[in-house]
Amino acid sequence: MTIEDRDTAHVITHALARDTLSRLRDVETEQVGFRKGLVKLGRICGYEIIDGSMETEYVEIQTPLETTMGERVKGLDDVVIVNVLRAATPFVEGLLKAFPRAKQGVISAGRDEEAGMAEGEFPITIDYVKLPEIREQDTVIVADPMLATGSTMCAVLERVLENAPEPEHLFVLSAVSAPDGLIRVGEQFPEAELLTVSIDDRLDENGYIVPGLGDAGDRAFRTT
Repeated sequence: MTIEDRDTAHVITHALARDTLSRLRDVETEQVGFRKGLVKLGRICGYEIIDGSMETEYVEIQTPLETTMGERVKGLDDVVIVNVLRAATPFVEGLLKAFPRAKQGVISAGRDEEAGMAEGEFPITIDYVKLPEIREQDTVIVADPMLATGSTMCAVLERVLENAPEPEHLFVLSAVSAPDGLIRVGEQFPEAELLTVSIDDRLDENGYIVPGLGDAGDRAFRTT
């Protein structure tokens, strides 16, 4: 198993995930390589979720030579992926390679940088929400490459769970996370399974993850 339990989260330790994250961190990785890296990392994380949390069932299969028994993953039609715009778009593209039949939701949410951080949190603005129906049997994956203060993710989870039953699995998936954000999300949404590739050292005075990988949205879309 390449998912390890830590105090505040589950960490994906797959060698390819660690390798890809290292390339994403590198300041020399340009836009195309960064976007492709996020796609690759999303796909790896999706496979790890399948391997670590989804059950299989035995089925009878007719091969060209004879009948035999095989295994298939259960619940692949019961997956909802929520894309936290905009940085998560290539990350979700990778997840969809693991879950091609997943239903998709979109939430445009961002922190008010001008207002600044107060007591470790930012005010959050949500501009757009479009979510599919969430059912009790669903596996819901809320994807955002960066989990910093947790302010954005908490606001997103409030919308995702609003008027919805508690799903069978609720994953908060990130590439890199700060301890502060993991603690905040874990305390406010204990039903969520926090899954990340790295728990980084800290937040700086501006609320950015250190060592982090920079602004994932800017690096993926060549904006500043």
